[in-house]
Amino acid sequence: MTARGIGLVVAALALLTAGFTSGYPDLALLGAAGLVAAGCALVFAFWRPRLGVDRVAEPDRVARGEPARMRLTVHNTSRLRAASLVATDRCGRTTVPVPLLRLRPGNDTTVEYPVPTDRRGIVPIGPLRVTRGDPLALVRLSRTYGEIATVWVHPRIHLLRATPAGMARSLDGRIDKVPHGSITFDALREYVVGDELRRVHWRSSAKVGELMVREQLDTSEPTIVVLLDDRAGSYPDPEAFESACEAAASIVAAAVREDLPVGLHLVSTVVTGPYLDVLTEAALQPGDLDGTLRRLRAQRLGDTLVFLTGPGGRADLGTVSSLRGTYPVVLAALLGDRDGAPVAAGDRLIVIEADDGAEFAAAWDGVRGW
Repeated sequence: MTARGIGLVVAALALLTAGFTSGYPDLALLGAAGLVAAGCALVFAFWRPRLGVDRVAEPDRVARGEPARMRLTVHNTSRLRAASLVATDRCGRTTVPVPLLRLRPGNDTTVEYPVPTDRRGIVPIGPLRVTRGDPLALVRLSRTYGEIATVWVHPRIHLLRATPAGMARSLDGRIDKVPHGSITFDALREYVVGDELRRVHWRSSAKVGELMVREQLDTSEPTIVVLLDDRAGSYPDPEAFESACEAAASIVAAAVREDLPVGLHLVSTVVTGPYLDVLTEAALQPGDLDGTLRRLRAQRLGDTLVFLTGPGGRADLGTVSSLRGTYPVVLAALLGDRDGAPVAAGDRLIVIEADDGAEFAAAWDGVRGW
């Protein structure tokens, strides 16, 4: 009940008490009328309108700073009366008013509004909160309708033109850089329409009784391993972590564009799910860098390791450079520093220092150590 409703009930009870104890029927009648008005207000407010809510995010995944909109459609599925309600929709940390004036049975209303994408993360939208009150403003009741939708705001992606070259062992044992890799036999599979007949393995086909095709693999194809440092101590300024996420997203996007294998890893946890969604949810937390580096050393997941950290991770560059024997190319990027030029740290580690994602992209393209 509102303050007006509580005051009315208190006054009605006082009038009833005074009317019966003092023998004034007019006061008792006024008190009874007040209680009846409060009871009618409760009945009126507790009537639950039947509403259907549909949400469509256009699009539901965007890069930071790109526009996104939410289309909200409210259906009045009641059969008896129109609905005049006060409704608001939650959009992140703000609320959006939704006009529902005289929404007749069977009709609907549509509202569109922008979704804030100025920060990386998941923006929850909804549920629709409908507030219903009586004409005397004695009772106000709020209910929620519809499901909660989400808009994923991915890190901003910067164009990277340079990509690492693959590493292959030549016949004399040396490790050479190759731009296109080499093709070797990987496995046999059944023939499907469209396969080249020259790849049919006739001896195996005769044994199995079905056409078998050789599956080939590029063993020296460049494989990029991105290790994002998400430890809170590595980033005195949280904005530096946003730049590190942008750098990781840019590397992943560049590898996908060039059709190169790429893997994303976080210091704090094992990555599962689409990489851009993982970067959207990434947050600063405790982590064990030494344990993660031991796992990467044991698994040897690629030939190019990229370590992304903040100013607080400068002291760990020596530890990361110890993976140079496992990964032929090791690159470290310090995000949140002013110097955007690549700095060579001996023959074991390439270091990039950049203030933000745009400077990182420029420094990445300027690296000569690929």
